[in-house]
Amino acid sequence: MRPVLRGSWTVLIAALLILPALAPAQDAAGDKTLTLKLGDPRFKDKTLDVIPNELYSAETGKPVSFAGMIREMRPARIVYVGETHNSLPIHELQARIVEALYEQDRSLCLGLEMFPVTAQDVLTKWSLGVMSEEEFVREAQWYVNWNFNFAFYRRVFLFAKENKIPIVALNAPREIITKVRMSGWDALTDSEKTIVPKLDLAHPEHRQLIRAIFEGMDIPAQMRGAGLDMMFEGLYRAQSAWDHVMGSNAAKGVAREQKKMVVLIGSGHVIYGLGANLRAFQASKLPFKTVVGVLIPTGKPSFQVTRSLGDYVMGVPEEARPAYPSVGLAFKKIRGLENLVIESKPQDGVALGQDFEKGDVILDVDGKAFGDANELRTYLAKFPWGGEVKLRLLRAGAEKAVTLKFRESPSPAADPKK
Repeated sequence: MRPVLRGSWTVLIAALLILPALAPAQDAAGDKTLTLKLGDPRFKDKTLDVIPNELYSAETGKPVSFAGMIREMRPARIVYVGETHNSLPIHELQARIVEALYEQDRSLCLGLEMFPVTAQDVLTKWSLGVMSEEEFVREAQWYVNWNFNFAFYRRVFLFAKENKIPIVALNAPREIITKVRMSGWDALTDSEKTIVPKLDLAHPEHRQLIRAIFEGMDIPAQMRGAGLDMMFEGLYRAQSAWDHVMGSNAAKGVAREQKKMVVLIGSGHVIYGLGANLRAFQASKLPFKTVVGVLIPTGKPSFQVTRSLGDYVMGVPEEARPAYPSVGLAFKKIRGLENLVIESKPQDGVALGQDFEKGDVILDVDGKAFGDANELRTYLAKFPWGGEVKLRLLRAGAEKAVTLKFRESPSPAADPKK
């Protein structure tokens, strides 16, 4: 159980992959990342006891009505709504905020973490209403650009399409972030530097925040040791690049569209006002507000957070499991081979603990051949909990039939060396 986000940083560290999310990995009883003395100096030494289904104002330290929060947001030019990517209640909160702000002022646009700037054209076509959902998911390469079911976001996307609300892509192409992580900003080409602003890696509170999250991760034993600080520096460069890019693009998007922007973004990029929201303010001086949803574990009456966590904090009852299962299989193409190949042994999702190995060649899925990762992941996203998919694989030169069962994955075995 994690009060803000579920642990995609754990996957990042375990696989050394760049994924667009950041998440504390401790359970609710031991999570220190939500009670750090960071952010607004007026509030960083004060706490809130957040209860389920209650909205709080940092300014007053007391509950505030949803309508009251929307009224208070009127002067803001950017509203950041931090999300737990696989929490449907938090996505519903995002949708309510978008709808209410649009009702308050029709001059509204959306900024999305989910897409790199290279996807802007397809987002524009969607907001103009010229694409079906199926066409959008295919052309936008949703399941290549993002790792979470489109259904989590459907309500917001349909509202934007219905009202022709402009949508702005905020992120950088993943390969550029990987390059920053591995070699630093100076290694980027001149054209890549137009996408990623010069990085400030010395902000003490931001470093403290990311280090606290990093140290709470479930880091595999083989990755501990002398290289741990080097690993952190690489991941910190990547996190900083995300925040600089998304903050810069949010500021540019508001200037270009001449509208208030609602940014949908992982909470780790905005808590304590130290991430993308800080970078956008430094670039533009545009006033902003931040909303953070905090998951309250079942059976826990409340959860304590630092009052500077966000301008508004919403207590959200944690679901027994996400509304839509995550598959947990990564696919790649190999030159000269039409079939997809499993990129790595599953580290999470329903595939964890099931019979899949790195290098398995996928011959067919339920009798259908797939040569495109987005198409296959779109197909798999249709299956609910309890569903089953039959795959025919080629492993070590021999065919193998495997049934992928959409059930909750077992927790990874505890490492006795930790």
